[in-house]
Amino acid sequence: DKPAPVRLTPLRVSPAGTLSQEIGISKIELSFARPAVKGRKIWGGLVPFGQVWRAGANSATVLTLSHAAKVAGKDVPAGTYGFFVIPNEKTWTLILNRKAKQWGAYEYKKEEDVLRWEVTPQSAPHQEYLEYRVVPTGIDGALVELGWEKLRVSFPVAFDTRALYWAHLEDKLKQAPETDWVPWYQAAKYC
Repeated sequence: DKPAPVRLTPLRVSPAGTLSQEIGISKIELSFARPAVKGRKIWGGLVPFGQVWRAGANSATVLTLSHAAKVAGKDVPAGTYGFFVIPNEKTWTLILNRKAKQWGAYEYKKEEDVLRWEVTPQSAPHQEYLEYRVVPTGIDGALVELGWEKLRVSFPVAFDTRALYWAHLEDKLKQAPETDWVPWYQAAKYC
């Protein structure tokens, strides 16, 4: 008989962001929160060198791949991953972790890593709020970029688009009724 409790929507100082990019028939999605520099020392300060960072604010950054892909040249199954970074002065370690949903990096466990790889950060114009971009490089891949303060890192994601599309084509043709000529026309046009 008691009324339901009333709760306010939190006002986040690091606004949430989502990004989705199609590559062929595959999709790369990122979910993250955008902290601001606010005059602070970021690298080696707010984000300490040599420690695992959530690659954003609030919950860990999440990367979703709709299909199996090559990330930085290594095979990664389709799925949703926590994306973490260990920044150092000269090189950074980027990490895909099996546990996608977690607050910060407090529950991060190295043994749950799917992939680790090294990148070299590049100088970039000042970026007040953390930014992610997915820049298509063709029908097979894209560069995923993280930029904040005056640094930017990127890594390639590549899909076997032709094989994925061929499997899609075969699957849909099996489902098509004999009276539907359109998928056959579309398949012939693709071929």
